[in-house]
Amino acid sequence: MIELWQFRASPYNEKVRWALDLKGAPHSRRSVLQGPHAAAIKARTGQTATPVLRFDGVWITGSAAIIAALDERFPTPPLIPADPAARAEALAIERRFDAELGPRMRRATFGALLPTPFYLARVFAAGRPAAMQTLYGAVIPAASGLIRAANGMTGPASIADGERAIEEALTFIEGQRAGRRHLVGEAFTVADITAAAFVAMVADFPGTPMEKPKPAPAALRGWLARHADHPAVLWAREIYAAHRVRPDDFDGPSR
Repeated sequence: MIELWQFRASPYNEKVRWALDLKGAPHSRRSVLQGPHAAAIKARTGQTATPVLRFDGVWITGSAAIIAALDERFPTPPLIPADPAARAEALAIERRFDAELGPRMRRATFGALLPTPFYLARVFAAGRPAAMQTLYGAVIPAASGLIRAANGMTGPASIADGERAIEEALTFIEGQRAGRRHLVGEAFTVADITAAAFVAMVADFPGTPMEKPKPAPAALRGWLARHADHPAVLWAREIYAAHRVRPDDFDGPSR
């Protein structure tokens, strides 16, 4: 059995969930709480980031490496193009979001969420009992410094840079598409999964695993509405509607 250890509210984890679901790969999922997760993940992988996947008895870390391994074992549908030029382009887009745009966009997202710790707890602890979410929310203010440090949030300038990264990402998607349905050629690839998952972090896509809990605070609703009608956000919604085969997330074995 393949085993995914994940954060529910993370585009990196969403990428892997999406690939597993598309490929129909039998697996189980274990959702861990950000913060308390660190010891368990480090004991298994020597590092603390998610997602991690136990695959053939080996722990694989990082969404890009996991998707590459899944594409090799479960080749249908292919997510990494066979054509060398298309492959290089798709993987370059994945790397740009994973390593450059994504971490900056995440700072802006935390900037919007940290002022409402009990709502942030509902995001982080989705699927947990309400009492646990409340307890987790009560702890977040004390842990906010650690959250900021872990995400490179060094002050208002870093949040502003995150907002610029959102604009850069949306502009990049539209330029890369150039009116096409997909980001690389005419096929759905890991580039589409990656870009759409990161857009889902800064937008609200109801009926998907990245949907924001309801009701959301007014300030967050306003933040989410800023880009809701951007063509790249509308594109990402269409990609989810066309290719996200499961509208839910789960713990335990796939079903």
